[in-house]
Parts: sequence; C-alpha cells; structure tokens
Amino acid sequence: MSKTWVYPSGEEVRAGDRIRYRGEEGVVDFVVSDLSGDSDRDWYMDEYGGGIMIMAAGFGSVFISDFDEKLELVARAGA
Repeated sequence: MSKTWVYPSGEEVRAGDRIRYRGEEGVVDFVVSDLSGDSDRDWYMDEYGGGIMIMAAGFGSVFISDFDEKLELVARAGA
C-alpha cells in the first residue's frame, strides 16, 4: 500500500528537497512510500511502513516515519 508523505504545509515530500528539521538545515535523501525491490529501502517499509531519510549537518542521517510540524520545506530540489 503506497503512502504519500507530505509536509505540514500540504506539499509532497520529494528526494532532493532542502528542508529544516528541528532547526537544522538538511536535504531529503530518499522517500519510502511503497516496496521498491531495493532490499535496503524495503526494510524501512517493512519495519516502519515507510518514511523519509534526511541528512543534516547537525545530526547526520535520520529516518523519519512519523513527523510533525518540525519538518519544513525550504526549497524544492533544483530550485
């Protein structure tokens, strides 16, 4: 079952988006919304039901499967 991950503003989360999470600037590395055949990413689907992997200088890589208003879109990838 596919799930669309969205920011509190209602926009869809996409790989490459520049974000702010808990005050730290970062980027969305990848989004897991369904099984893909990639065993590494499918593990996140099996364990958490999907989510997003972000990378930020302040805390490194973090997988978020249940997020709130702490995640903000700063700019779309390529914008």
